[in-house]
Amino acid sequence: MKQGPLAGLTVVDLTAMVMGPYATQLMADMGADVIKVEPPGGDPTRYVSEGIEPGMSGVFVNVNRGKRSLVLDLRQSGDRAALCRLVERADVFIHSMRAQAIARLGFAYADVAALNPRIVYVNCYGYGRRGPRGNRPAYDDTIQAEAGLPAVQERLTGEASYVGTILADKVGGLTAFYATLLALFHRERTGEGQEVEVPMFETMAAFMLVEHADRAIFDPPLGPACYHRAIAPNRRPYRTKDGYISALVYNDKHWQAFVEAVRPPWAGPELATLESRARQINRVYGLLAETFRERTTAEWLELLERLEIPAAPLRTPDELFADEHLAAVGFFERLETPSGAVRFPGVPTHFSRTPGRVQGPAPRLGEHTAEVLAELGLDPAGAGAAAS
Repeated sequence: MKQGPLAGLTVVDLTAMVMGPYATQLMADMGADVIKVEPPGGDPTRYVSEGIEPGMSGVFVNVNRGKRSLVLDLRQSGDRAALCRLVERADVFIHSMRAQAIARLGFAYADVAALNPRIVYVNCYGYGRRGPRGNRPAYDDTIQAEAGLPAVQERLTGEASYVGTILADKVGGLTAFYATLLALFHRERTGEGQEVEVPMFETMAAFMLVEHADRAIFDPPLGPACYHRAIAPNRRPYRTKDGYISALVYNDKHWQAFVEAVRPPWAGPELATLESRARQINRVYGLLAETFRERTTAEWLELLERLEIPAAPLRTPDELFADEHLAAVGFFERLETPSGAVRFPGVPTHFSRTPGRVQGPAPRLGEHTAEVLAELGLDPAGAGAAAS
């Protein structure tokens, strides 16, 4: 049985790659019955990295856990009819095709709403349809570029580069998740379904401008769109005697405690307040960097913990699997799957009454086609024949 705050909801998922599947993974973790509708060749993410078996890459297995796979060839009338039957009983319809492509298949919002007026219909696009780039294809790298991430990295490191994670896909997925829930909340209050649009470019523009809008937010602008602390060249992990440490000696309480305990020779009254330090933050980072070289990482961690100054060692993604805090909170969930054991990064949030969980393994391609079609009262030999 599904458990979680979304238990009882049915989600028709026509997304692929990461943005949309991450959104629907979160829905599945929270108890929704997510039916992943795949073409005969499957979601391309099945093949982007190594897996225990072909078509089950690690990325795919993680972002599609707890879903059911239904293979339909939507170029075939029988398979389109099967999807229509599924739409009639669904709560959410979410896709990541461009607007023209989904319309050609006969599943634009007007088509779907005619079958089910209460449905929440979610578009995961690269760009909003109302703008001139509305039908342009997009991937994480191109959206990072247009939203200003490589430019910010260049200011920080001297070289334009992408962030070392698929940030646009994941922020887009989180946004699609909360946007879907808000539309469902509206439906609970009014009974109305609606169409939702989640474009990656606009999402990342809003995300980047949270802090980087800064002085440019005023009219006329007081300065360029750039939060100076974030791009200070000396803002980086501090080198110690034997490694590195991340530490933020930031507010006045932390600063005073650090200065009293360490007594660095450069800590004069001109650096006593956050306002004064903020005006010369790159210099401050550089001065701290000199001092952090004087002790080992362990010595600094012990001192900063005692002073209640935020600090942490540098860890690799591999080390997260053995992290004592994550182990204590039960973050990783081990599942025995048909392909073997999998350690899933679990649900990061905690609900006292309706907790989510990893509801099950990722599906093999078309694994649940016959099952879902039977639930719809359809014969797999007629509809869903693409899976055979």
